[in-house]
Amino acid sequence: MAQKIREIMTERPVTTAVQVSVAEAARRMRDQDIGDVLVVDDGHLKGVVTDRDLVVRVLAEGREPEKTTVAEVCSRALVTVGPDDDIDKAVDLMRTHALRRLPVTEKERPVGIVSLGDLAMDRDETSALADISAAPPNS
Repeated sequence: MAQKIREIMTERPVTTAVQVSVAEAARRMRDQDIGDVLVVDDGHLKGVVTDRDLVVRVLAEGREPEKTTVAEVCSRALVTVGPDDDIDKAVDLMRTHALRRLPVTEKERPVGIVSLGDLAMDRDETSALADISAAPPNS
């Protein structure tokens, strides 16, 4: 039987409301040692903002982090999976769309997230990516 997303996903992903500043989102990423925050409105997934988005869409454009909201810079073209989807579906979606992270949703509400590192650790625990993903964060 194929493995399911719920077996490898990180549960309770970090979320933020659409009106929160990117500075606050960056602080959440720092405090949680993560590279993305899911953007929600009334509990429904509306976008994803990544550390790269903050650099490219905010800092490089000279925008003010305390005044720019996550809604203004998040990725809205969402690709998601459900917790009961097969892991192979996540692999195919991430490959097709060149994604490093994939939100897991039920009825448009985020319930988890799957990263490239999660898949690497599941598929080959001895791979370089799995080693990097399992390593403690650098401070």
